[in-house]
Amino acid sequence: MKTLSSEQALPGQNGDRLETRALSRSDLSRVLDIERQGYSHPWTEAIFLDCFKDNYRLWALMCGEDLIGYAVVAYLVDEAHLLNLCVHPDSRGYGAGRYLLEHLVDRSRHDGMVQVLLEVRVTNRAAEQLYLSAGFGEIGRRPGYYPASHGREDARVMTLALDK
Repeated sequence: MKTLSSEQALPGQNGDRLETRALSRSDLSRVLDIERQGYSHPWTEAIFLDCFKDNYRLWALMCGEDLIGYAVVAYLVDEAHLLNLCVHPDSRGYGAGRYLLEHLVDRSRHDGMVQVLLEVRVTNRAAEQLYLSAGFGEIGRRPGYYPASHGREDARVMTLALDK
């Protein structure tokens, strides 16, 4: 996999650089489009709107003027719970997800969190590999956590300890 830095651009993006910024409500139509392309059971607009609270961090991944990914993180006491991270299918495989993950981990550390926790579908091997390569470790499973086409699917629970 190619890995991007803030100095690199995705193919076909006119040399624009990756940047992160706070996600805003005005981004929701693009977020919902990416969400529907990324997940079999996408979040609704109401779920995203419910995340615009003081203890949440919502990040937009931009390539020039294009929103190509996002992350939603809930801060609970001293723990950052990554609830959703998604990159547009056309921007996958170039390190955009890693760039966004590194950003939210760095911001969580800066904000005084001691760990990042997440759940990932047991069948989502690409996401699992991203998290493992970033230093996350599996600490357990949540049986039937996710809706699936035929019933429910288990989630791996993973954490990353944050050094101060």
